[in-house]
Amino acid sequence: MSTVEKYSDKAALITAVGDRLIGAITDAIATRDRALIVLTGGGTGIGLLEHVRENGDAIDWSKVRLFWGDERYVPEADDDRNEKQAREALLDFIPVDPALVHAMPASDGPDGDDPEAAAERYAAELAAAARPGTARLPHFDVVLLGLGEDGHVASVFPEHPVVYETRPVSAVRGSPKPPPVRITLTLPTLCTAEEVWLVAAGAGKADAAAMALAGGAGPVQVPASGVHGVERTFWLLDRAAAAHVGPKFRSLR
Repeated sequence: MSTVEKYSDKAALITAVGDRLIGAITDAIATRDRALIVLTGGGTGIGLLEHVRENGDAIDWSKVRLFWGDERYVPEADDDRNEKQAREALLDFIPVDPALVHAMPASDGPDGDDPEAAAERYAAELAAAARPGTARLPHFDVVLLGLGEDGHVASVFPEHPVVYETRPVSAVRGSPKPPPVRITLTLPTLCTAEEVWLVAAGAGKADAAAMALAGGAGPVQVPASGVHGVERTFWLLDRAAAAHVGPKFRSLR
């Protein structure tokens, strides 16, 4: 069951979810002596990281591992890289060990123009970051996801072959949203997190949020409908993004 929380505008959403993220990190460290967080890009996702930079002084960054849900397969210095945007918003300002920052490969890395090899490389990195044993994936505490206007999450797009992927990480070719080549965690991987947070702002996201929450469309048509946390799933929306959500979710913070 998803929990929907609505906020008056994008600024209120970023403040509230940013505070929630700081709390989730500190709680995970207090409980398990580490926090594993999967980051997202986009204007709202980067706004959250800026909020953490300004308000997260209590976080012990030596106990935080950071991952990404997807990445544009472009050169490392490209402004489209989620990693670059995250560094400019947060990572360049905090005392985080580079070994604990698990960025997805770039197109000017060792795999060159082979995103499939880059996806396999990231899957191996995830397995190495897992607890000792046979696990292929780390125990993610929170996966942050944006929401596309077409209902995509990470780089899992409606009706695209990647929506059927069962491997932990997949290359994406022919993305309907540029750039065309990407790397993404797959739906089964996203659903291994303790908590999944879908964060969206703006009227352009209203139809996608409503369709995903209504339950009538499956993950092939609306990938966002197919992601959920092991323990909790939160839809964190501003008023505009929640405009078409059903009456049972009409609460405003």
